[in-house]
Amino acid sequence: MDNPVLLALAATTGTWLLTAAGASMVFFFKKIRPHVFNAMLGFAAGVMVAASFWSLLAPALEMAQGRAIPAWMIAAIGFIGGALFLLAADHLLPHIHIGPEGGQSQAEGLPSKLRRSILLVFSITLHNIPEGLAVGVAFGAAANGMSEVTVLSAMAVAIGIGLQNFPEGAAVSIPLRREGLSRSKSFFYGQASGIVEPIAGVIGAALVSSMQAILPYALAFAAGAMIYVVVEELIPEAQSGDHQSTHLATMGCIAGFAIMMMMDVALG
Repeated sequence: MDNPVLLALAATTGTWLLTAAGASMVFFFKKIRPHVFNAMLGFAAGVMVAASFWSLLAPALEMAQGRAIPAWMIAAIGFIGGALFLLAADHLLPHIHIGPEGGQSQAEGLPSKLRRSILLVFSITLHNIPEGLAVGVAFGAAANGMSEVTVLSAMAVAIGIGLQNFPEGAAVSIPLRREGLSRSKSFFYGQASGIVEPIAGVIGAALVSSMQAILPYALAFAAGAMIYVVVEELIPEAQSGDHQSTHLATMGCIAGFAIMMMMDVALG
């Protein structure tokens, strides 16, 4: 199967299923300890930072060589564009962040009368968009014969994102349970936060397949969006709490980065 859209759909369906598997932890646990929660966020941040460079930015720079516009400028345009896209979404999409004990920040985005549980899910859904895009764009590049991105390296992106989606699913469903939702509803909302990944993946693969000229821009765009999520949300939340929690978050980030880097380099 060499259809990039179908490959992206299959891969992002897998990342969604891992989100659902993580969300199913609500049937076994009542809460997440703060230091475990922070370590999970740190791990997710590490995976996303490594994927942003090894799987997206570096190939974008290689693809952009020899064009009329300098390669660094193409990568910068895409990277900044991805960050601005998430910045706009962050201001427009109503959402609320939540911590392991049910603590939350103020509501962000446009004013909304949606239920609190929906706003919590929207928070995770927002940063799943660039993850799905990253997988879709990577498979689109690989299927179009770009030597800088192979199918194996695209699979590494999907595996890395899937690995961090498992704890992410638990980080949605278990706090929702503490909010008073039933276990089944908490699971449903937790897995639903990942459904946007197959959608974004298909869109990303379809775009780069039909317009190959935008490939380096698209790769850098996905990288910028992912780094925005890491700096805006994951790292600040991971570094909340006592010294033990922040140290675990830092080591989680190191572990996530190392695992993603090794997979990408080994498979790429």
